[in-house]
Amino acid sequence: MVQLPIYMDNHATTRVDPRVLEEMLPYFQGQFGNAASRNHQFGWDAEEAVGRARKQIASLINANPKEIIFTSGATESDNLALKGVAEMYAEKGNHIITCVTEHKAILDSAKHLEKSGSKITFLRVGENGLIDLDDLQNAITDKTILISIMAANNETGVLQDIAAIGRIARENGVLFHTDAVQAVGKIPVDVEEMNIDIASISAHKMYGPKGVGATYVRRRKPRVLLSPIIDGGGHERGMRSGTLNVPGIVGFGKAAELAETELAEESAHTFNLRERLRTTLEANLDEVFVNGDLERRVPGNLNMSFAYVEGESLLMGIDDIAVSSGSACTSASLEPSYVLKAMGVGDELAHTSIRFGVGRFNTTEEIDYVAKRVTETVQRLRDLSPLYEMAKEGIDLKTVKWAAD
Repeated sequence: MVQLPIYMDNHATTRVDPRVLEEMLPYFQGQFGNAASRNHQFGWDAEEAVGRARKQIASLINANPKEIIFTSGATESDNLALKGVAEMYAEKGNHIITCVTEHKAILDSAKHLEKSGSKITFLRVGENGLIDLDDLQNAITDKTILISIMAANNETGVLQDIAAIGRIARENGVLFHTDAVQAVGKIPVDVEEMNIDIASISAHKMYGPKGVGATYVRRRKPRVLLSPIIDGGGHERGMRSGTLNVPGIVGFGKAAELAETELAEESAHTFNLRERLRTTLEANLDEVFVNGDLERRVPGNLNMSFAYVEGESLLMGIDDIAVSSGSACTSASLEPSYVLKAMGVGDELAHTSIRFGVGRFNTTEEIDYVAKRVTETVQRLRDLSPLYEMAKEGIDLKTVKWAAD
């Protein structure tokens, strides 16, 4: 029997895996030391636990443990990447290349730097959500110091060609940062093969705790240096001062270990459930559209638009299912998704979009319930819509001249 409500917003956050919680618990009480306290057993135990987590996270992305810098989460990691590079490499240049569909942590950091004198190029995307690699190549100048392109989009799940982008960056002597939050733990990410110099990672997107993340910072070929955005104490190779969140870091490490060992199995599980949901909805409803490239996509993401249905009404109609009408950071806004608009999706259709985030703990029974509930709700709302009826009669709504109020 399906237990309600059903959680299908796993791109916003994930439930902490019980195995992760079990690993964390001792570090709240019995082993509560500060990892920077190197004069007694409590500090040594904490330092050892943090070191173990570094190895687990580094292993997941094929990095050296010394290249893992702990932060409070991906937003801080993104800020550190852009602002840290901009300050450290200011003498070399002031040009940064990013993309219009990036997470707000990147876009707002870039706009902040722009006000301070940096030159920012925001690459466009096609209808599939992908950047044009020729556009990227053509945007590089002798003042370019950083390319920052996210691995997987947080709304559409679309996967950029990170390996190709990394290759272009390396050939041009430009540092490459990727916001890999929605990719790490869901698809293979290899910082060596992909020529990634800096990467942002978050624990709570891979069944770990909230409030802890990491920045991967390459140490060799090339050695990357970042100016800190938080000063005081010189922790984390001088890049991020502050007492380490030992329980969170321990949970992050365990989550990374589980993600690595179970990656293939979990990818297949979430992919099969996503496709079951997609094909069922497409079989039972007309005028439904998948947003973004269906092939280059994280396994558990389904972003769909349901024409002639207002998105907020649809969300209210399926209030026993947790889904999102956009990214969690901007879904409180009634403006249509900036990601979908950048892909050329019209305002009307963008307003009808729903992001389904299938995860580790979802079941076939839940998927079938969601498909049935969404189908019934869309059909009911369309029955109330004169626009849908007119469209079915073959009337081109774009040609209709509506009477003024």
